[in-house]
Formats: sequence, C-alpha cells, structure tokens
Amino acid sequence: MAQTVQFKRPDGAPVSGYLAEAAQPLGAVVVIQEWWGLNDQIRGVADRFALAGFTALVPDLYRGKSTVEAEEAGHLMTDLNFGDAASQDVRGAVHYLKDLKLGSGKVGVTGYCMGGALTVLAATMVPEADAAVIWYGMPPLEYVDASKIKMPLQAHWATQDESFPIAGVDSLEAKFAEVGVRYEGHRYLAHHAFANETAQGPGRIAKTQYDAVWAQQAWDRAMRFFGKHLG
Repeated sequence: MAQTVQFKRPDGAPVSGYLAEAAQPLGAVVVIQEWWGLNDQIRGVADRFALAGFTALVPDLYRGKSTVEAEEAGHLMTDLNFGDAASQDVRGAVHYLKDLKLGSGKVGVTGYCMGGALTVLAATMVPEADAAVIWYGMPPLEYVDASKIKMPLQAHWATQDESFPIAGVDSLEAKFAEVGVRYEGHRYLAHHAFANETAQGPGRIAKTQYDAVWAQQAWDRAMRFFGKHLG
C-alpha cells in the first residue's frame, strides 16, 4: 500500500513524503530523489523496496515541485540547501520510520544522483540511521566529515560517469579509509544514472544511460547489504 504522509523535521517544520508500505517489513528505508523531484520513477523505486520487504519513505525535498527538464532540475537542485535537507528532512524521515517500529526497527538511507550526495551527508548528520547505500552521487569533499560516520556504507559508482568522475570517488573513498569507515564500494563500466530505467531512449540527457544488467547486479548487492544490516 502506498500513500502520502506528513512527518516532522527535528526543528518541528512539517514535510510530506511518499510512503510505500511492505506487507511484512524487515525494516525501513528513506529513499532520496534524484534532481528531478518526487516523480513517478522514484515512487517506483520506493514501491520496489516495499516489495522486497522494506517500507520506504521518499521525503518531498522540493515541496511539491518536480520536472522533466534538465535545466529546471538544475535550478531546483541549486536552490536546495543540502545541509538542511540532510540534517532536517532526511533525519525527520528516519525518525518517522523509527517511530513506526517496523520489523527490526532499523532504518537505512539510500539515494540516487543528487540523492546519493545527500546520502553521504546524511551518513554524517543522521546518527540514528543504521546503514546507507549511495548511488552515483557525492557532495564536494570539503563537506564530508567522515569521522562522524558510524554506520556501514555501500556505494555504486559508474566508471564513465561525467557528472561524478571516478577520480572524485577515489578521493572520497580515501577519506573513508583514513578514519576506518565500514565501507564497500562497487564500480561498473557504465554511465551516470545506470540504475534509472527512464535514462534510455530519445528523452534521456546525454550524460546518462540505463544499463539493465549493472542495475540488477547493483540492486541485488544493495538488497543483500540492507538485509544484513537492517533485517
């Protein structure tokens, strides 16, 4: 079952989100949108998590706005305060799911592209989360205080990613290693957004390309990881 819900940020401000409920949840996951907004594609990701046994909540970071145009998506992303989104919206979503006491009671965080960057930040700012999976996105390194990361992390990177070049990933992983973050990173011979099924055909933007084989392998790895740490 899926529905729109309201939850509170730590500062008390209300946020809405899309909640996809698992029939017999093992745990729960906060799913963070790409730069397009809370659209049908990311709702579908949440639905897929629910079918796999994890109740999923997608916080509406753009407050009702979404787009299919790359230029507008860029403006929406630029206007978003990433620190506020991670420390307030995402943290509030984690608290909401924790209060539901689903399955193990544990809650993970995952996100794609812009949501991947926010997942990295949430790992440093949301200590209540139990695990996180990053999908081809990272913030500028100067905003990542890896010493604050206590949860296990998994990440999926594309070696041909023009939006988040692999050299930056090398530097991020070095920061993780320096402070002993429990981390496993996977790399795929793929382009940005390789797990987004809408990144194919004439409507996709040039830097993105869906790859069904790598997408399935990454999904299977993410499911095993969340099953281990949240189940």
